[in-house]
Amino acid sequence: MAELLLELYSEEIPPQLQISARSQIKQFIENTFKEENIKYKELSVYSSPTRLTLFIKDLAEKIKTEAKEIKGPKVESPDQVIQGFLKAKNVSENDLIEKETDKGKFYFIKTQSQSILVEDLLIKIIPKAIGSINWKKSMKWSDHNLMWGRPLRAIFARYNNKKLTFNYEHLDVTDEVIIEQDLITKTKKIKDFKDYLNFLKSNRIIVDHKEREEIILKKISSFSQSKQYKEKLNTKLLEEVVNIVEDPNLLHVNFNKDYLEIPKEIIISTLEKHQRYFPIFDSRDRLTNYFFVVANKKDEKKLITQGNKRVVEARLADAKFFWDKDRSKNLIKQIANLKSVTFYEKLGTIYDKTQRLRQLAGLLSDDLNINKEKVQVAASISKSDLCSDLVGEYPELQGVMGKYFALAQGFEEDVANSVSDHYLPIGLTSVLPKKPFSYSISIVDKIDTLVGFFIIDEKPTSSKDPFALRRAAIGLLRIIIENKLSFKLRDLISYAIRLYQEQGVEIKNEKTEQQVLEFIKERMRNVLKLKNIKTDVIEASISSHAGDNFLALYAKTLLMNKYKNKGIGLNAINSYKRASNILDKAGKRITGRPDAVLFRKDEEKILHEKINEIRKAFTVKDDNKDYESLLIKLSDTKESTDNFFDNVVVNDENQDIKNNRLELLKMFCNTFDNFIDFSKLEGL
Repeated sequence: MAELLLELYSEEIPPQLQISARSQIKQFIENTFKEENIKYKELSVYSSPTRLTLFIKDLAEKIKTEAKEIKGPKVESPDQVIQGFLKAKNVSENDLIEKETDKGKFYFIKTQSQSILVEDLLIKIIPKAIGSINWKKSMKWSDHNLMWGRPLRAIFARYNNKKLTFNYEHLDVTDEVIIEQDLITKTKKIKDFKDYLNFLKSNRIIVDHKEREEIILKKISSFSQSKQYKEKLNTKLLEEVVNIVEDPNLLHVNFNKDYLEIPKEIIISTLEKHQRYFPIFDSRDRLTNYFFVVANKKDEKKLITQGNKRVVEARLADAKFFWDKDRSKNLIKQIANLKSVTFYEKLGTIYDKTQRLRQLAGLLSDDLNINKEKVQVAASISKSDLCSDLVGEYPELQGVMGKYFALAQGFEEDVANSVSDHYLPIGLTSVLPKKPFSYSISIVDKIDTLVGFFIIDEKPTSSKDPFALRRAAIGLLRIIIENKLSFKLRDLISYAIRLYQEQGVEIKNEKTEQQVLEFIKERMRNVLKLKNIKTDVIEASISSHAGDNFLALYAKTLLMNKYKNKGIGLNAINSYKRASNILDKAGKRITGRPDAVLFRKDEEKILHEKINEIRKAFTVKDDNKDYESLLIKLSDTKESTDNFFDNVVVNDENQDIKNNRLELLKMFCNTFDNFIDFSKLEGL
């Protein structure tokens, strides 16, 4: 058994491109080896900023192919097609065999069992593997034709104790590994993987990204324990830092304590987003004036430490200047400045948006029974911080800074919190706004955005959603469901359309109201999947839903999912099944409007009364509906339906009586479908 070592040496590759490249080349090799039946014991892919390394342990030296018959083109195919097949399979016309199939006469060839050197296969596979990487961003350099993530400098490839000989674009394979550090270039002929790792480590390069992560975590943990710091790491930042260093060294750096007076979010953003440093928290989870830097070399003379301290303090000095300046600006007066900030070219400015939000929030306040004046003030100032210098410097802190400005200017806490919280949630499982003013502004903001882009007919496509409308709709649903909110969503959508019209926006989509509701309904699938609802129950619920009460839809779905395989659910399903099966066999249009005059059996009358009793329960306003009781009522029809089918012949000789009994069964099924579409449930 042999080993394969491949190294792609390049200019510095950004972290996310590294991660993607590792995954892609690993997948390609695994799939190709499986197709070619190439055996191996272990396959690993590593990366550092300048290296992408593939190592395969205990790789076969030979493979044996089985004799097989390969189907080719039809006999009557054009000559060029036939010749192409011969060339691809490296055979001659004498090797062709004609065979009759159920689809006509085709050419076949028979291959012989043979032994193939894996080395010969690798020479073909590896260039394809290198070319298989789909870079999010690629570049071309010099006069070469190669497009790659970053300039590819050299290819090292060694298999079975010798160099693999092949070329990729303008690069010939080498058996030397290159190291360029501090303007010095080193090269070494490498024997095997162990020799490779030792050479790199002797030059302070750890190519295994997992090992680098372990080193960083161990050093942070050890230092934090000694200083009684709380270990609180941003995992995304850690992943990024792991992939921008080759020799991780932990530095403990501080900044002037006075800067702790500014909001902690500014400091954290400065450290994490702008500098790729780790903020440090004390044992009580309070931000300290210390931070960790992961450097690529040791800092024996403290020059790197001092340099990072200066950089951070310079940024914090600017931030403090902006903070002192911006918090004194009257938020109400800042609203007018939003006229210069574009929301979207076809939808006006952020000022226009805040005016719409103010009106929408006023309408929503009636349904949610919250202070109309206060929620309209909250809506008015919700975007005011976009005019601040601080948010201009730290755009990721929009809303957060608005909250601090509002508190500094004496706004009530619930109003101030709504300025930051109305952007929530930012993901499928992220934190939700929980306070009335916060979720009210979040609701109207998302509705305004959805309606706006649907009005101008810039809806998401199957592959693109540039304005994050799916996220907005899912966020809206999560707020409604998890806060158990009941309000007239359709009215809000309709009012939002009217406000855009009054603003003078050209209406390109006359079906906006219905399409927005349908769009939100379809996003309900995502929300229900997060709750581990059975797929058929989701389909039954979504397909039956009409209207705008998604809280009711959610409640019914949860109940059906809970009881589907229990007595209550099984009884309801079986009753529906017996009726729907007969209707399916009838094969005619039935409305569900039976005539009581035509009833001949007591069982008909009893079933009809039972249905009307349930229909009456469905007419109760949604806010007062007890959906579990409704499902129980549907379940309780089993006795009536069983008696009906045991004692009533649906296919009566009298056509009118027969049709009337079918109408009764249709009425029965229609009543069930007011709950969910029972026909979509598995097993029916």
